Amino acid sequence: MQSGPNASTLIDGWLDGGDGDKTVLITSDDRPWTANELYRTVCGVAAGLAEAGVGREDRVLLVLDDTPAFPAAFLGAMRIGAVPVPANFLLKPDDFGYFMDDSSAVAAIVDSPFLSAVGPQMAVRPDVQPIVANGPAPDSAHSLDEWMATDVGELAPVPTQSDDMAFWLYSSGSTGPPKGVVHRHSDVGATVDSYARPVLGINDSDTVFSSTKMFHAYGLGNNLSFPMATGAISIYLTGRPSSDRLLERVTRHRPSLFFCVPALYNAMLADPTFDDVDWSSVRLAISAAEALPPEIWRQFHDRTGIEILDGIGSTEMLHIYCSNRAGAVKPGTSGIPVDGYEVEIRDPEGELCKPGESGEMWVSGPSALSTYWNQPDRTRDKIRGDWFLSGDRYHQDADGYYTYEGRVDDMMKIGGLWVSPIEIENRLMEHESVREAAVVAVDIDNRSRIKATVILGEVAETEELVGELQGWCKAALQRYQYPHVVEFVTDFPRTATGKIQRFKLR
Repeated sequence: MQSGPNASTLIDGWLDGGDGDKTVLITSDDRPWTANELYRTVCGVAAGLAEAGVGREDRVLLVLDDTPAFPAAFLGAMRIGAVPVPANFLLKPDDFGYFMDDSSAVAAIVDSPFLSAVGPQMAVRPDVQPIVANGPAPDSAHSLDEWMATDVGELAPVPTQSDDMAFWLYSSGSTGPPKGVVHRHSDVGATVDSYARPVLGINDSDTVFSSTKMFHAYGLGNNLSFPMATGAISIYLTGRPSSDRLLERVTRHRPSLFFCVPALYNAMLADPTFDDVDWSSVRLAISAAEALPPEIWRQFHDRTGIEILDGIGSTEMLHIYCSNRAGAVKPGTSGIPVDGYEVEIRDPEGELCKPGESGEMWVSGPSALSTYWNQPDRTRDKIRGDWFLSGDRYHQDADGYYTYEGRVDDMMKIGGLWVSPIEIENRLMEHESVREAAVVAVDIDNRSRIKATVILGEVAETEELVGELQGWCKAALQRYQYPHVVEFVTDFPRTATGKIQRFKLR
């Protein structure tokens, strides 16, 4: 199977290769779908959108969980030249209104459970046609379920060029309103051919399972473009990806590739049923979204024998562009660049850093965004020629591996010296009492000080433990790399993918 110039034709490769009767996905309620079934729904949705007046380059907002409605809507919209815009369904109602306005969406496809949040936003925007999935549609809305159930026969995709706009993803709004990241048709094939095939070795004998939803760039590759382009089977999970549900899914469907994020790896390790799970089917585990602490890597590997390939990607680059490799993992690092991508470490003036020096990672590669929609200043600030400025602070070690030090904005200046929160967090997590840690700078008596927010294992918090953790850091790090303040909590503020929102801890 080939990824092809038109991202909407990922499912077509199954039929062209004579695999139409093979299972392409398994739903959250364990119902298998064949490639033929999914192809028919994609064509049905494409026909329905066209009949509703949706045309080339029209934006279609998707507020969908991981069900067959997602690939049907995502691929169906692109099949007629429209532009799907997946959104995080966990956001606030006003966010959906912002997405509709910012993208000038002409339609919104919404799972029925999310209508209470999205419906009122559509009601005051009469130019946005409502389309309801996975449930009854009111009289004023189209039914995606009916479109998916209608056999319209073969509907050929509209002709597209590799550089044509294919879909958008909205980046995090932690530094302002979310930004529309525009991706081209060729970007999907680039991630498949540079990462999925050569790094993961994914093929038609694989079954993949991702804890991260398809509205996210990481999950979109994991559970849609990678398996569809290679003939692998996707395992879906609808609803919250809690540790017990992830472990049940691994037990029931025995994936060979398991995609997850650090927070959920950590939660699974703390689950009392973790060691009862048979992990023998999993040949590789993958981690992204934020740096994987080496202690989590070691615990997972010691208890399962499975390597976790940690890597870095972004919404703007669509998927992972720097990664560890099987058999050559260096825990605590993001590995080395993926073939076809270049990375450089540069100082604030844009000059190349010397080997071993810390700076911002710049990345260049074939899946980079075209632009931030309607944000020319942001586009000029983050895209310099062929380079994208990641906002991540890294250094390269003597072996060529890149180590994450935190977001450029998260670096702390303590006593006139720059301090990486990641180093302190990793050291704290090596302590037997600590399950997870997050470090930020806070102002105390007009001086910048280090604060560690800590989730404990099964021990109780005590004043003595605070001093013990401070000494633990001093014993292995520089004298100034220890938390002046330690706060114990039961959880952190997190994004929908489990990433810690450090700005809220300040």
